[in-house]
Amino acid sequence: MPELIVPENVEDAVQLQEQLASQVERFPPSGFAPTTATGLDVAYGSPDEASVVAAAAVTVDLATGAEIESATATGRTEFPYISGLFAFRELPILLAALTRLTTAPELLIVDGNGIAHPRRLGLASHLGVLTGTPAIGVAKTPIGPYEPPAAERGASAPLLDGDEEVGAVLRTQTGVKPVFVSIGHRMDLPTACRYVLDLSRTYRLPQTTRLADQLSRRVLRESPSR
Repeated sequence: MPELIVPENVEDAVQLQEQLASQVERFPPSGFAPTTATGLDVAYGSPDEASVVAAAAVTVDLATGAEIESATATGRTEFPYISGLFAFRELPILLAALTRLTTAPELLIVDGNGIAHPRRLGLASHLGVLTGTPAIGVAKTPIGPYEPPAAERGASAPLLDGDEEVGAVLRTQTGVKPVFVSIGHRMDLPTACRYVLDLSRTYRLPQTTRLADQLSRRVLRESPSR
């Protein structure tokens, strides 16, 4: 697994992203058939405590959505918020939570983008490359303008960055605003959309994301670091 590097400046961060982007695999492993998926999310403190963060990793059964295991980590961010470099704020705390799971994840569902990123290395891709685990990015906001898909659940439209298709605008619930799905690592887009729909049987966001969001917020409220 490549070493986690947190650059000291913007130039080094951009260069590292460009290097790692070439390692993203845009196809799943041979025979890929996970039975579980692990959601990841990070909660931030109030504006006065913006450096205080809590990360959650929650593994669910893909067939039922039932939670199997969870792990958390708390700490402080070292890297400032800079557009396009968001992963460097969250990677250390997310990896800390992941290492506390007793069973290695089969599939990561990340609250953020994968290759739908200016340098094709959003949080889901960066995390996937570092861990070697198949990963999917599910973002709540798009990388740019898009044409909305049809209103019914399962409808999708291309998510473009210029002329390049970098993801899918996916309707997970009929009549509800879509999510933005992109390849993280060791994944293709049709497979990613299928798993996101499987995990979004009732709500707009995947069950993995919802559970990780709820857990990270709860842990942050209870954190002595605040």
